[in-house]
Amino acid sequence: MTTEKTVTYTAEQTAQAVEAYKAGVTVEAIAEAMGKSVRSVIAKLSREKVYVAKVAAKGTRVTKAALISAIAVKFGVEGEALESLEKATKEALEILAGV
Repeated sequence: MTTEKTVTYTAEQTAQAVEAYKAGVTVEAIAEAMGKSVRSVIAKLSREKVYVAKVAAKGTRVTKAALISAIAVKFGVEGEALESLEKATKEALEILAGV
């Protein structure tokens, strides 16, 4: 029993997608123009070894301890006086610190 392979991209469509991507067209725009999903276009470009994944920007993470220190400075109190704030949510600490 053999299974027929469904062709979702013709050779021409593949060439167009690769050419557009190399020219700087976004994956979203290519997908829209071809009537395909973004994930499908990414998969095809990956198989063609031309897709470069976006690198997630790494931001500096602010710790609760740093926020508590900022709050202590803001209100002019010793950090030890605010130790119990470590149990507060990060969002609440950001509001108090004015971040």
